[in-house]
Amino acid sequence: MKLFHLRIIPMSILVIGEALIDIVSTPGSPDRYAPGGAPANVALGLGRLGVEVEFLTDVGDDFHGGFLLAHLQKSQVAVLASPRGATSTALARLADDGSAEYEFHLRWDPDASLLSDAPRSVVHFGSIAAFLSPGAAVIDEVLASATGASGTHPRPLISFDPNIRPSIIGSREDALPRFEELASRVDVLKLSDVDANWLYPDLDESAQVNRLLSLGANLVAMTLGGEGAIVATASALASVTSRKVEVKDTIGAGDTFMVSLIHDLNAQDNAVSDLCTAELTALGDRASALAAITVSQEGADLPWAADLTS
Repeated sequence: MKLFHLRIIPMSILVIGEALIDIVSTPGSPDRYAPGGAPANVALGLGRLGVEVEFLTDVGDDFHGGFLLAHLQKSQVAVLASPRGATSTALARLADDGSAEYEFHLRWDPDASLLSDAPRSVVHFGSIAAFLSPGAAVIDEVLASATGASGTHPRPLISFDPNIRPSIIGSREDALPRFEELASRVDVLKLSDVDANWLYPDLDESAQVNRLLSLGANLVAMTLGGEGAIVATASALASVTSRKVEVKDTIGAGDTFMVSLIHDLNAQDNAVSDLCTAELTALGDRASALAAITVSQEGADLPWAADLTS
């Protein structure tokens, strides 16, 4: 078995979660095969912006696994994986408006022994990997270690995007306690309005944001599709609008928004809970602008640093 274990980077960002092959089905067109998985997209997007990023994931030792590894490494992602078996896949069926529905064939069993105890500035996790055993236990172990960091290993910023997939994680009654337990342990919680409506169907948008903040996160970002996003702390709230672009599809849009949040929060010194409305607005505007680049292209083709200045 070939081991892919790239360099350990001091104070890098650590992303944990699934990497898979998206099989994109569009009415009237041949299927397209593309690398995907929300956490993989986040790692890839950070690498493309020049951030030093490690990605703990689970891939197969098949053609698809090799394709994923090469794709991530080309975007400067340090991949931590022990390839074996078949790579996970997701069939994405696109509607005429560019929205996607998914059918998954998954395995989530990352090799935690590949993680070093090197300090990280940010730990991000999410999506199916936060709920699916046995790998979900690895996330719990990393969170326990990160929240106990001290001395020469300061506590990293911790972010979470649940990217809810009901067909995989089960009923709301089963998934909600797990979501809320994880949300209580993070600094930054990002989710879509679709996620929020599934988790809290009896609450309106404002009550959903308040509920999410009450769980313990210092910052909550809720994306609203074409209507923009809300970025909030306990003391400030900003509403931002989406950029008007021709939408090719929405694959990777939310992941790009998450990339922008992590990138900007990692670069600033102020405590997340202390950000004012103007700072939250700027944070959301930059994330919206970055996501607009992704939706104007086919698939999860996240922006490079050069795209931000072109």
